[in-house]
Amino acid sequence: MEWSQMFSSRVVVFGCGNTLFGDDGLGPKVIEVLQKEGSLGDDVALIDAGTSIRPLLFDLILSDRQPEQIIVVDISTDQDIEPGEVKEINVDQVDPKKIADFSMHQFPTTNLLKELQDTTSIKLHILVSRPVNVPELMEEGLSPEVSKAVDRIVSKIKEICRT
Repeated sequence: MEWSQMFSSRVVVFGCGNTLFGDDGLGPKVIEVLQKEGSLGDDVALIDAGTSIRPLLFDLILSDRQPEQIIVVDISTDQDIEPGEVKEINVDQVDPKKIADFSMHQFPTTNLLKELQDTTSIKLHILVSRPVNVPELMEEGLSPEVSKAVDRIVSKIKEICRT
């Protein structure tokens, strides 16, 4: 899907992560599954943001055309959930270690998500799963636990899009 559709869609789903680093590829895999299914309709933009969500969020903040809802899918280091478990969190629940982490696995710009939440009428959903494996060196493929989380996240996204 063309990224510019985020300006004309009712719901925008951002799949965040790097497919070259194990479970960090969760977000892009969710987008891939949703695109193959094609069941969400023309008013839902599915965007594989990879590791580049920051400029997309910034563009949305500046735009006069914004979606009703944004769904962000990514991994989380939250130790309160089991590896592969799916949880919806709010911006304030983003692990503080992830906010200050400047690695390739950093959570999408928390400041921009907070700005969207506080200054727009966009309803923000953040869906996360705790990874089993995010290797330091490139290694593609999701762990079995996170692979199972993909279907649960896809179901949750469908539920959100119906509201």
